[in-house]
Formats: sequence, C-alpha cells, structure tokens
Amino acid sequence: MTSKIEIDKERCKGCGLCTISCPKEAIRIGEEINRQGYLFVVWDDNGSCTGCAICGEICPDVAIKVWKDTKK
Repeated sequence: MTSKIEIDKERCKGCGLCTISCPKEAIRIGEEINRQGYLFVVWDDNGSCTGCAICGEICPDVAIKVWKDTKK
C-alpha cells in the first residue's frame, strides 16, 4: 500500500503542528514563502508515509489531504 499527502501551500501558515505530529518525520517546514508571507510545510516523499492522516487531522487550516492507495 502506498500513501501520499498533498499540501495546499497557499492555505498553510507554517504553524508546524503537522511536523511534530508525524510519526515518520516526513513533513518539515520548507524554505519557500507563500503569497501570504508564510513558510509553508513540505512533504519528503521518502516512502515512509503510512497514510495515518494525523497531519491532516491536526492541521488547523485544513491544508493537508492524505491519499492511500489500497490496491496491490
């Protein structure tokens, strides 16, 4: 099963809640600034994401979507 997350960089305020909640440490604060002037988070697709969706649930700005592919 593969998982991925999608981050809406324009909604993200870079609060970092998702970075500290990710059990695989696959999300980090990026180095780019969005139109609102915030450093937004980025996902390091290193294959460790389990699709647990903790990041999406904790995001106060609903800027993260989690996708799980359950096909074998």
